[in-house]
Amino acid sequence: MSGTVITLGPQQLALEEPMYFSVEVDGEIVVGLDVLAGHVHRGMEHLVMKRNFYQNITLLERLCSLCSNSHPSTFCTAVEELAGIRIPARAEYLRAIADEIKRISSHLFNCAIIAHIIGQGTLFKRVMEVREIMQDTKESIYGNRMDLAANCIGGVRYDLTPESAVYLGKQMERIKGPLEELYRIYATDHAIRTRTEGLGVLPNRDAINYAVVGPVARASGIDYDVRRKSPYWAYDRLRFQVAVEQAGDVRARAMVRLREAREAVSLIEQCLVDLPPGPLCSDTLPEIPAGETIAKSEAPRGELIYYLNTDGTDMPVRLKWRVPSYMNWDALQVMLKGQRVADIPLIVNSIDPCISCTDR
Repeated sequence: MSGTVITLGPQQLALEEPMYFSVEVDGEIVVGLDVLAGHVHRGMEHLVMKRNFYQNITLLERLCSLCSNSHPSTFCTAVEELAGIRIPARAEYLRAIADEIKRISSHLFNCAIIAHIIGQGTLFKRVMEVREIMQDTKESIYGNRMDLAANCIGGVRYDLTPESAVYLGKQMERIKGPLEELYRIYATDHAIRTRTEGLGVLPNRDAINYAVVGPVARASGIDYDVRRKSPYWAYDRLRFQVAVEQAGDVRARAMVRLREAREAVSLIEQCLVDLPPGPLCSDTLPEIPAGETIAKSEAPRGELIYYLNTDGTDMPVRLKWRVPSYMNWDALQVMLKGQRVADIPLIVNSIDPCISCTDR
């Protein structure tokens, strides 16, 4: 970099996790950017090779809080693929339910932070209040507000009783109205549109060149969702619309998340209607053979990929994950160029970065 360089972060960017930037500026306008990763590096890829497959389910759930269910479920899918395990039909639906519950909570949290950054304190509280419906749901069904501990190799560790299924259905009905309210506010409120429209634009061509994923990609007109393109679990039997916007700005990314939250409610309701009877997991687990495989899922932030290499023992030789934020970080060079320094926190938050699972 040349010219005036300032550092931002790692603790003062109004985000839920620390990010660290070296920013080249011309006055108050950003002209260059370096993302300095590694601030919360925990050596997770080394730790997973010191634990067996079953211990890693617990460890991987602690990679990230907002998408904590996506990591162990995708890891279990990789192990099952390698071992030739077919999980029961009921478990496929229950995994989808857990993932969609986490998706709603994650998207609402990001939209709440957007409101906080632009000074809409009342809206921030309202979004977090709506999110509490999902937090209460998680605590009631799984016993925990963040880490669900729902997955095991060969299926799931929890079930929905008739009573809990009725409760979950009522919670979905309860959240529909507030989600519509929030969608309308973010879509039409003049103050929000003024602060988010045309800000941090990622054009479609740049989105393709930088290979961004998830809501960031779909907000720039890329119609890609793993649940649709490469269905897993019960998603090939469920109906949903992929939320796509064209503007590629902060507002478009927020709108995609709110639309996806509404679709997630529909997916959960479909799962409750179609939930088949039967076991929750495989009766017996075969030996995990030597080999390698890849599994992927649509985490709240986008495409999550797990690579697993084994040697026939109960411990992985190599386990590596490519998280959505890793793909989306680099595109900040496009989103931030020409923007004001004061808008950096808002634009960065709009990609919903997960620092813990990216630094790993």
